Amino acid sequence: MIGRLVAAAALVCFTSSVVMAQEDAVGAPGPFVLEGESFELAWTSHPTDTYYKQEYVPEGQTVEAYEQMFMVDVLTNGLSVEDAAGTMVDGLKQRQANDPVVNFAMIENEATGEIILDFVLSDSSSGTVIVEWNAYRYVPLEGGVAMFGISRRGYDEGASELLKGMKGWRKGTIEALAELELPDVVVE
Repeated sequence: MIGRLVAAAALVCFTSSVVMAQEDAVGAPGPFVLEGESFELAWTSHPTDTYYKQEYVPEGQTVEAYEQMFMVDVLTNGLSVEDAAGTMVDGLKQRQANDPVVNFAMIENEATGEIILDFVLSDSSSGTVIVEWNAYRYVPLEGGVAMFGISRRGYDEGASELLKGMKGWRKGTIEALAELELPDVVVE
C-alpha cells in the first residue's frame, strides 16, 4: 500500500484522467480558497478501501493541464503523519536519481502534530517539460492521516518561469496553507 501511495502522490500531476465534477467523499466539498484563488472539486477517486483522493482546480483549468491545483488525500489505514510524509520523502529521494529538479524540505509543527512537505519535481517523458511545485500539509486523523496540498505547474517555457518565480511566492503560499482552516474529514 505504501508503495502505491508514493507512486500515486508523487506522480499525481503527471497522469491523465477524465475530468468531471464528482461528489465529495471525504467531507471536503470545497471550494477551497487559498491566497484569493478558489478551487472547485473536479475529480474524486477511491482506489482502495482505505484511500480517498480529491482534486480541485480554479475555474477554466482542468486536472490534466492545470497551473494550480488543490488536493485532499485521506488514508484510513492507521498510517501516521510521520510515516505518510516519510514515505513521500523516500519516493522523492529515489526520484532524484532521474530527476535533477527534485528538491524538498519538511516543516514539523509539534503543537498540532502536522507536517508540511514542500517539494519540486519535473517530468519530460511526454515531450512536454513540466515542472511542478507542491506543498503537502499532513494532518493526523483518528485511524489515519489527511493531506491537504497545493500544486503549481509550469509547462515548457513556463517551467523555468515557475522555478524563477518560486522565490517570490513559495514562503507565502506555505504559510497560507499552514494557516488554512480545514474541514473535518469524514469518510463513510
